[in-house]
Amino acid sequence: MAKYESITDIEGIYAGHATNEEGGTGCTVIVCPAGATGGVDVCGGAPATRETDLLRPEETVQVVHAVSLSGGSAFGLAATCGIADELERRDIGFDVGVAKVPIVCGASVFDLPCGRPDVRPTADDGAAAVAAALDRPAGVPLERGNVGSGTGCTAGKVCGMSRCMKTGLGESVRTCGELVCGAVAAVNALGNVVDPASGENLAGVLDESLTRIIDGPQALLEQAEPMPLRTNTTISCVVTNANLTKAQATKVAQMCADAYAHAIRPTHTTADGDTVFVMATGVVDAALDVVGVLAAEALEGAIVDAALSATDAHGLKSARSLRHNESRQ
Repeated sequence: MAKYESITDIEGIYAGHATNEEGGTGCTVIVCPAGATGGVDVCGGAPATRETDLLRPEETVQVVHAVSLSGGSAFGLAATCGIADELERRDIGFDVGVAKVPIVCGASVFDLPCGRPDVRPTADDGAAAVAAALDRPAGVPLERGNVGSGTGCTAGKVCGMSRCMKTGLGESVRTCGELVCGAVAAVNALGNVVDPASGENLAGVLDESLTRIIDGPQALLEQAEPMPLRTNTTISCVVTNANLTKAQATKVAQMCADAYAHAIRPTHTTADGDTVFVMATGVVDAALDVVGVLAAEALEGAIVDAALSATDAHGLKSARSLRHNESRQ
């Protein structure tokens, strides 16, 4: 049986990044040139998205060619235009007779406070991410951490940017027989990232000494002043080789939203724009609930990986450095 370590190991799936380290932003694209059945679930109160209505089961377009995850808040949705242009240049898209129209869905995180707020992903970045995806050598896994849409991600902003931590982009894959579910997540959450199994805080709100992570929900309850709105968001894409209809893909996306609740506390707040996309390549027949549970587990793993793969940047501590400092004490 094939070994699956990255979503790029799933047949017909390609992924790549465009990263601006100085600007503290970037974009990530997941491409299925043959088209994948798509679904979406939007749970946060402040989403920045493109073409989510198209994924509703009653709409006529049945396939998605790419999902864009980007930084830059609403400005970052410009990356989807470059993705579409580059896919068209490579003859990928929905054939409408006079042209091929790539179906590109996307979502953005609010990463403007990390790095330079005047630098956002552009159409050129979207095109570069597609090139990085489709030209990636076979067997080379997707980069994780401070890359792509995870470049400017942070978590634990309940008490403001001065006490939050650096997170990034994470990835995880789960298998059950021939069924494969993988996920990538850019975690830019208001709340803390926690280990779903142990409840350990991995990244989030730091105490005033900036040496210890405190409880995210409790910190929220103790806030005397209202929090700034619309400054967060965790966005993700689940990829599976399951054979799903659009309605079933939508249900899987809804089940995957539970992964946010398991691994981010608090989550789905009015300050988050949490969104989950699903892309199904239609190779393996499997029970819907099995797909949903396996996909949610993969997404939990991707959220945890987004915290553990990140490194210090822009004056913010990461889980890696915090753990290193604790081990030295």
